[in-house]
Amino acid sequence: MSVGEEVRTEQARQQQSLGTAAARNLATTTKSVPQMQEISSRWLLRMLPWVDVQGGTYRVNRRLTYAVGDGRMTFVKTGDRVEIIPAELGELPALRSYEDEEVLAELAARCRQREIGAGQVIASFGSPADEVYLLAHGRVERVGTGPYGEDESLGVLADGAYFGEQALQGDDAIWEYTARTLTACTVLVLPREAVQQVAERSDTLREHLHRRLSGPGERTNKYGEKEIDLAAGHSGEPDIPHTFVDYEARPREYELSVAQTVLRIHTRVADLYNQPMNQTEQQIRLTVEALKERQEHELVNNPDFGLLHNCEYDQRIQPHDGVPAPDDLDELLSRRRGTRLLLAHPRAIAAFGRELNKRGLVPETIDMGGNRIPTWRGVPIFPCNKIPVTEARTTSIIALRTGEEDQGVIGLRAAGIPDEIEPSLSVRFMGINEQAIIKYLVTAYYSAAVLVPDALGVLENVEIGRWR
Repeated sequence: MSVGEEVRTEQARQQQSLGTAAARNLATTTKSVPQMQEISSRWLLRMLPWVDVQGGTYRVNRRLTYAVGDGRMTFVKTGDRVEIIPAELGELPALRSYEDEEVLAELAARCRQREIGAGQVIASFGSPADEVYLLAHGRVERVGTGPYGEDESLGVLADGAYFGEQALQGDDAIWEYTARTLTACTVLVLPREAVQQVAERSDTLREHLHRRLSGPGERTNKYGEKEIDLAAGHSGEPDIPHTFVDYEARPREYELSVAQTVLRIHTRVADLYNQPMNQTEQQIRLTVEALKERQEHELVNNPDFGLLHNCEYDQRIQPHDGVPAPDDLDELLSRRRGTRLLLAHPRAIAAFGRELNKRGLVPETIDMGGNRIPTWRGVPIFPCNKIPVTEARTTSIIALRTGEEDQGVIGLRAAGIPDEIEPSLSVRFMGINEQAIIKYLVTAYYSAAVLVPDALGVLENVEIGRWR
């Protein structure tokens, strides 16, 4: 290329108009508000009926019940060795309310660990029952005989359950069903002979067992509540029974829990950088969103009032085949009247959808605020990512009856607190320190109460990783 051609090419390359980089210095940029990935749908907070609590405490009064404990055993694992916590033996009906720690420790020491493979029969229907089995790990199916001689599933037991307790009720006890393992199981076996040997040396245990086996006990209904004596269908002038309704002497009280944080904003930021968006408002908004996420997490997982920890043992069921099948949800719904909603991790909802696809079923959906929510038997299934998924890729599905009128599950809050921006949620100015930092105390008060046990049910150990 000649020198003249190079000059002409260079002139052609010269800028002929204002460039975009310089022009941006005179332009107003369009911005979004700060975004946050942690925000979820929070259906539990939206669907739970909230009750305002006076004095920070909500007391649940119930009829007197004679059911003690949660019906679930707790074990200690050291390496491959499993031991029962001695006090947990009080969950067995024959040992209920027995409190001699030394005797319970001796009974716990006599439990023998046994490893049983999948598909093995632990006990057969009609055989003598002389051992109690404490299920430390695994799944066991109870199989009975139907009215026409066919096998009939009586339910699946999982970690923490016990069976064969009738062995402690007499020498002539028999198995009324067949117990068969569905997975490899670790069980602790407590022989009746070992209990009898300890009772021979312990007067308190011997007297307790005699009283439990021979005493008439309190008359209760099927829920463990003290019976209300009634007469019906009579004629003439018979003696009408006298009765009264007894209440629990020490009803449970739910104290409001709290989630708090101190938000700090420099005065220079609050004063100078408020256009087009208010920095203080955006900081508070995102902090409140994080607080609500933590609130829903606590309502599900808190060991004191969380839904997963407050479900009674007889309201917990196990999936028959591990995956969340329609039959399992039917069983879950059948445990209570008026189930209003189901909560499940999104991956559990996907696993349930796969089971429906296998059976050629299409669930109905309903519109909730512009969202299409799947239902089963007319009960909406809401996603909740606060329900934990274990390392073994199992999770739980929660069923709720809600509302005070239906003796369901309710949320608790304290409306009307100082500096409230939403019911039971406040942002309180705490002053400015010597470094010119403004401080706000952001607080949320909340809890949840289960009014009667059958208001809450859980389908446990749901497998979400099986695709075949």
